[in-house]
Parts: sequence; C-alpha cells; structure tokens
Amino acid sequence: MKITSLHAREVLDSRGYPTVEAEMMLNGQFRASAIVPSGASTGEKEAVELRDQDPARYEGKGVLQAVGHVNGEIREALLNREITDQSMLDQLLIELDGTAHKSRLGANAILAVSIAFAKAMALARGIPLYAQLETHNVYVMPVPCMNIINGGRHADNSIDFQEFMIAPHHAHSFREAIRMGIETFHTLKALLRKKGYTTAVGDEGGFAPNLSSNEEVVEMILEAIVKAGYRPGDDISLCIDPASSELWEAGRYVLFKSMKGSMSSDDMIALWEKWTSAYPIVLLEDGMAENDWEGWRKLMQALGKQLELVGDDIFCTNPSILKKGIEQQIANSVLIKLNQIGTVTETMQTIALARKHGYRYFISHRSGETEDTTIADLAVATCAGHIKTGSGCRGERIAKFNRLLRIEEELGHQARFAGKQAFQLS
Repeated sequence: MKITSLHAREVLDSRGYPTVEAEMMLNGQFRASAIVPSGASTGEKEAVELRDQDPARYEGKGVLQAVGHVNGEIREALLNREITDQSMLDQLLIELDGTAHKSRLGANAILAVSIAFAKAMALARGIPLYAQLETHNVYVMPVPCMNIINGGRHADNSIDFQEFMIAPHHAHSFREAIRMGIETFHTLKALLRKKGYTTAVGDEGGFAPNLSSNEEVVEMILEAIVKAGYRPGDDISLCIDPASSELWEAGRYVLFKSMKGSMSSDDMIALWEKWTSAYPIVLLEDGMAENDWEGWRKLMQALGKQLELVGDDIFCTNPSILKKGIEQQIANSVLIKLNQIGTVTETMQTIALARKHGYRYFISHRSGETEDTTIADLAVATCAGHIKTGSGCRGERIAKFNRLLRIEEELGHQARFAGKQAFQLS
C-alpha cells in the first residue's frame, strides 16, 4: 500500500480539550481517520502527549505542535511511500521520533497516524478493523465493565477511589450483558435520587455523589444490583480501580478527599483483603501505586491466586516494563491503553507478552475520550474478555458499546461471549 494523503487537525475530546485527529488515504481511494484520547490519571512512564503550553489557547492544552508534526515531518516521511504492514509503519514513526517516550513528535501525533493506517488497511482489504487486528482466528465479545460511580480525579466529590465498576458476566451475549448493566445503572440513578444524592456524572459517565465513605459506594451499588433483579456475584460482580498512584504521597496512601488520614502499604493490602472477603469483587486495578513495587509483591502474595490484579500506571502498556513486572511477579494482568505506548504495534506486542506468560489483559478507554471506537475492535480481535469504556451514558462511551453490538450482530454464531471466564486466572 502507498500512503497518498495524510492530514491532521486539532479537534476536541470529551472533556472539551484539544486532541489530534489524523486522516490518511491509501492508494488514492481508501480513506480513514483516527482520534486520540487523553488521560487525567496518568502513569509517569507513559508516552508523552505533546501539548503546546500556550496559556493564550485552551489553558495551554492546545495540540497545534503535534498536528504540525503530522502535517509536516511525518507527512514528508510517509507520503507516496509504500508500506507493507502495520509494524513497518509504526517502526518508521518510532525511528522518526527518535526518543524513548515519543516526546519529540508527540505520542498523540504518532498514535493518530498509526490507528488511521490500521483502519485504512482494513478498508483496503475489505474487512472490519477487528479482523485487521485479529491474532487468534477466534472472536470473543468482552464483558462490559461499566464505571457507574466515579471518584478520585474523575469527579468533584468526596470519594477517594476513582472507579467503581459492575461486570455483568452471567449472560449469553454481549447484547444481554449490556442490557443488564444499563438496567443496573438506571436503577442506581433512581436509588441515589431517592436517598437525596446528586445524579450528576463524572468524566466517564458514572454518578458522582458525595457519599459518606468508600464502603457506602460499594453497598449502594450492591443494593442497585439487587433492585434491578440481579444477584451480586452470580449475575453481576464488581471491579474496582482506586487509582492508588494518585493517593501515593511520601511512601503512604493518603485519602485526600474523604480526609480520613493515610495508610501504609500493609494497611492498603489489608483493606483489599477485607473488601474481597466482604464484596463480590473479581478485579482490582492499580490496587497499589506505580512506585510501590514492594507493596505490589505483597498484594500478589495476598490476593494473586483469587483475584485479577491489573497493573495500569505501573506498566503503562509498555512491553519492556511489563517484562520486568512478570520477572518480579508483579500483578497478574495488564491494562491496555493505546495512547500509553503510542502505536498499534507496541500495543499488540504488550498483549502478546501478557498472553505468553499467562497474564490477563484488560482493554481500556481514557477519561478524555472521543467518538473513535478502535478499542471496541481491539477487545474483540485480541479475545481480551473484558473492556472498560465508561458508564451507561455520555456519547463517547456509548459509541464503543454500540460498536460492540454491531460487531456481535455481524459475527453471528462466530462470536462467543466471554462471561465469567473473562476473570478466571490461568
């Protein structure tokens, strides 16, 4: 394939901040575009999102430099060049940037081009994106892990922990699972309203009430599951992402929103042991901070055989960091965010490494999302088994759910729903 056109522009993400969109054409006829998301709670080792730092535009968050790199240096390097496959394209981009974390051209510029190429190649081959990305010759529809109450950096409320998710896994299809999740979401809304709490939502579409404690959040969700007609643990389980790196301060975990003091690593692990015993939790993401490797080791010893322990900030979708984590037995699962590493190829390398060593992998959106639905196809293509892409509202989140509904319909009998097996450890 020959890249015959490439153009980028500054568009907006779901928080109203600028991001990069790239449009690419192959062989003068196959045109595709991609929009890059942005995170609020980010790992220290993520690929660099290039921002203009111009206070006169968008509070310094403009991306005209990144857009300029696509329309200038990247286009000059790629235009009318024959590209055989995704890995060749991404390697060219990595070498063109020449830095360890894509800080010169910007991971937002590079990823927009990388995803646009994957989409254009799918069009050229006359296949869906999930088939272009497919690695198994098998397609698995993921369990939607829906973030129905937001806290931490994702909401202006009193809740310390960032994401409280429901996983409707006792279903025969994705269509049935998303129905169960949406019904629980609306039941929770009615329950919050009845008890006098706000039903305003946070960055990812989950409700953002000022509850009295982190425990009350879980208990409120469990009540909603029952009122919706489902059985906690049997039909719908819980997934928690406290975003512990955001709590980490001077070697302790500070509950900075509820103002209930701080905890040591051992205290935090004891809390998760208590919660796991009391609540139907199947997945804990970033249970410890990214720089608390010793805490992660202890967490694995305590809960690694019974719970999916997902590393997000600690791994940053980076295969070299994940390799170190595997060697040191840190976590048993890795969160997958395309913009943490910056290319489709490196993302797939991280997934392949996880699979090789028996780690789970959990496909994820970002808090600053877009209408781009690439991660829905990625989840199906890689048989990830579960995906988190927001709650029961906000168009940029629902777009991914709707894409998955269309994929399931298109695949018909070829599609298998992951169900509770999505959380079974190998």
